[in-house]
Amino acid sequence: MNKGKKAGKGTNAVWGGEFEPFQDGSHTVPVVKSVTYAYDDLDEWYEVAKGNQKGHIYSRNTNPTVAVLEEKIRLLEGAEAATSFATGMAAISNTLYALLKPGDRVVSIKDSYGGTSRLFLDFLPKLNIEVTLCETDNHEELEAEIAKGCQLVYLESPTNPTLKIIDLKRISEAAMKAGAITVVDNTFASPINQNPLELGADLVIHSATKYLSGHSDALCGLACGNRDLIDKLFRYREINGASLHPETAYSVIRGIKTLELRVDRQNQNAMQIADYLSGHPKVKKVFYPGLKSHKGHDIAKKQMSGFGGILSFELEGDYDAVKAFLHNLKYVHLAASLGAVSTLAGPPRTTSHVELTEQQREDLGISESLIRYSVGIENPEDLIDDLENALNLI
Repeated sequence: MNKGKKAGKGTNAVWGGEFEPFQDGSHTVPVVKSVTYAYDDLDEWYEVAKGNQKGHIYSRNTNPTVAVLEEKIRLLEGAEAATSFATGMAAISNTLYALLKPGDRVVSIKDSYGGTSRLFLDFLPKLNIEVTLCETDNHEELEAEIAKGCQLVYLESPTNPTLKIIDLKRISEAAMKAGAITVVDNTFASPINQNPLELGADLVIHSATKYLSGHSDALCGLACGNRDLIDKLFRYREINGASLHPETAYSVIRGIKTLELRVDRQNQNAMQIADYLSGHPKVKKVFYPGLKSHKGHDIAKKQMSGFGGILSFELEGDYDAVKAFLHNLKYVHLAASLGAVSTLAGPPRTTSHVELTEQQREDLGISESLIRYSVGIENPEDLIDDLENALNLI
């Protein structure tokens, strides 16, 4: 084996955190449920507790099973360090609370996930933290607001649910000039399709509930990036207690092992479906960065190795058309999540942006006839036939 050669993502997904043998030669990662860890030697216990020696003290802080998962995402994103959280929103909120203080300013985008928007609109202002939300794909506005001074820039690309694309390298450079930390939610792309740290970001966040787990059976959040920043997040999380359970960590570890295979298939499926829907008379508009007609296609092509497994589209008609269409799909779960092996779909008014009013959604370009469609790993011809049948019944 060439020790100087960097392993591929598929290899790191399988082997990351698992090079050292497990207890009794176990082939799979053991699920260590122990809350606390005993030491016969008080001096050794002290050194571990102080962080001067490897080991575990209490599972709210660190856990052997969870540590394997953190190492996997660290390798997949090319980060210095990583830490974990009980949910994706815990990862986002803990990051913001750990890095910001009263009087600070955040610059972000209007198209962030609905839960994240609530943090920006309702929670941070109560802490005397100023938040400026810019038009998502207006890079000049983002750069101008960043240049006014801020401590943190928060980005998503592609965005939820209209798949807008931000030039992460360009905005990260603007943030660096202003002395601000750049945080990127990379959930939609996954580390297979995009690595924001390579584009200049300081921190990457994942709702591991989605693509990383891949099976809609585990709630988990992950953050990785600069070691000093991750240490701040870890210290905040270990005291505030949004820790990840080892059984959940095991589920995500198992899911990540097939991440590259799943995402490659979902990329291909989504591209075929986007092409099909683009030519259908009952579809008004398709939002998918893999389409050449997409406003952000050229940027996506530059910074992504794949365009992702999520697309959204507007139907000709109103919300009644949406209901008629969705209720006649066979190979789909009408559910609020994404990134699973099975196809999931639903209108943003009941999924990602249920917290917003109809007018607020409209202001973001989210019409009542919009459907978010998270493509699974099914055979693409079956999904397309299913879409065709449902569209014919509108």
